[in-house]
Amino acid sequence: MTRTQSAVVAVVLVALWGLGGSVVAQQQAAPAPAAAPAPPPVHLPEWAYTPPNPPGAPPPPSSLPTDDTAVIRIPGVERTLTRGQLRGLKEIPDWRPEEHVGAPDVVRFNRPAADATYLVRACGFCHLADGGGRPENASVNGLPVAYFLQQMEDFKSGARDSADPRKNNTNLMITYAKNATPEELRAAAEYFAAKPYGKRIKVIESRTAPKVRLQGGMHMPVPAAEGGGMEPIGEQIVEVPDDHLRAEARDTHMGYTAYVPVGSINRGKMLAATYQCTTCHGASLEGLGPVPPLAGRSPSYTTRQLYDMKLGARKGPWAELMTPIVAKMSLTDMMNVSAYAASLNPPAATTTRAAR
Repeated sequence: MTRTQSAVVAVVLVALWGLGGSVVAQQQAAPAPAAAPAPPPVHLPEWAYTPPNPPGAPPPPSSLPTDDTAVIRIPGVERTLTRGQLRGLKEIPDWRPEEHVGAPDVVRFNRPAADATYLVRACGFCHLADGGGRPENASVNGLPVAYFLQQMEDFKSGARDSADPRKNNTNLMITYAKNATPEELRAAAEYFAAKPYGKRIKVIESRTAPKVRLQGGMHMPVPAAEGGGMEPIGEQIVEVPDDHLRAEARDTHMGYTAYVPVGSINRGKMLAATYQCTTCHGASLEGLGPVPPLAGRSPSYTTRQLYDMKLGARKGPWAELMTPIVAKMSLTDMMNVSAYAASLNPPAATTTRAAR
């Protein structure tokens, strides 16, 4: 090799070394790819968790218009709200504000962050102005103050999570609980504790249930015109709103129907005795002291919580008391107990037992 050829090779090697170093530096500076979300448990009862639609799936049809200026009306209410107001971007939608006098700011108004998200989302948006909630979350009305506050501490500490990593509203609750002040949490707890909850869920034992689609975290019956109808229920609870529009519009007076397998209620009653549910939750599952009531609550929600406890996703002082119980329960047991509890009438007045 001549001296000139050697010089050319040296220049090329230096250039390649520099290029390689630049590529390595870029690779080191590039952010690591986001970790794929953990898969849900193999035997997850998706009927209780209402997972999101697959990525890229078209959004399900809505009973609400897309135009934010469109005026919405619901039966039996003179008040109207626009589609934009129903989105609750600043203040929660409330069809009957006269029933929710005294709601604290944390229940009514969002506390936005700088990036168009929320430091704290108004409690009343997801859980509704009266705390009645919907199947995808908790009904928090009538909960003892001490119990409510402990759940917020459990969200903050990481003791309370969901067995389904796709359940985004649990992740949001963790964020909001961390950002809320102690004063806001107590104000919300005391407001909701003073709100009695009525019988909103009708439980029907049936061999069939409506065909449903996932929409807004709920199972919505598919209209007959779109191929809906009844189908075999199998081993699940199918909990659906009685009116599409009123459910999407967050009407606090809206009812739900839970279709459960034939015999579920009686089996659940016997299981409640076997597992001694009444020892802590009261003779009629109406709640006892700081222990929450189960009577008349969403069976989807109750099953979800039992399953979370069984898998260890939900811990904390109250959940730990349940650990030896749920360890013995099958998923069918959980379904039956939840159906039985939902079939019971809630206590006439919860304000007298809202332990502080």
